[in-house]
Amino acid sequence: MIEKLKGAMSALITPFDDNDEVDVPALEKIVDAQIERGIDGLVACGTTGETPTLSADEQERVIRCVIERANGRVPVIAGTGSNNTKATVAQTQRAKAWGADAALVVVPYYNKPTQEGMYRHYRAVAEEGGLPVVAYNVPGRTVADMMPETVARLQSEGHIVGVKEATANMIRATDIVRMLDPDRPFAMLTGDDFTILPFVACGGVGVISVVSNICPGDTSRLVRLAAEDLPTARALHNRIVALAHVLFSAPNPVPVKAALAIAGWCRADTRLPLVTADEAVRDRVRVALETYGGASKLDGFMS
Repeated sequence: MIEKLKGAMSALITPFDDNDEVDVPALEKIVDAQIERGIDGLVACGTTGETPTLSADEQERVIRCVIERANGRVPVIAGTGSNNTKATVAQTQRAKAWGADAALVVVPYYNKPTQEGMYRHYRAVAEEGGLPVVAYNVPGRTVADMMPETVARLQSEGHIVGVKEATANMIRATDIVRMLDPDRPFAMLTGDDFTILPFVACGGVGVISVVSNICPGDTSRLVRLAAEDLPTARALHNRIVALAHVLFSAPNPVPVKAALAIAGWCRADTRLPLVTADEAVRDRVRVALETYGGASKLDGFMS
């Protein structure tokens, strides 16, 4: 599995219908389009999927839908993390039963564990959950910040197979790479669309991305080019970053849902406490899509 965790993996939105239910047909359509346009993997029930507002039944519906629709064409990573270790283990076990390839496990939020607490949390999930674990470090949301030493400790003991590092800190990325056991394969992934190019240059192998909901092919291409053709990668990086600026101009996933709605893939609705994009956000998104390549190009996706 570890060799498949590279390139661009979309942190999928969760579309809702006009009854505020999970829009399964829209999600199936999005999964097919992502794969057809060259995405390397899919993440179900991450932050972009509005997991905090999904019920347990809805999380199961989303994860199973993505797994079944992908049908082995690309790896599917299920978001199973919480700030409750027992609950995280149980959700990881369920995701395994549903057919997920790996679990994305966020650093426990709100209760602010120590580095030792984080280590024991991930060790328990790895030993009892039954799936390869990708740690997700996003201190801007969790407050708690997993240090490179803890990442390296977990990697060297085989408790995690990768990390989604969403700090936008290239010194941090370099420190993690330097501390890793070189004899144990590991997926160093950025969780920040603005840093794909420098992150790969520092030793990363890919991204778990929001912007790839809109341009899956280009995001996958950027990861490859960053390691092969820097001038071409730089030009593509600048285009994607310009789009990403707009897609993060309001809380994620509000703008990206607005973009997909403009392109005709689903409704723009989010769930409270997130508020659906207002006219100003929609206008910014529409201009960004037109600048990037036109909202109708490739049936709503840019590449």
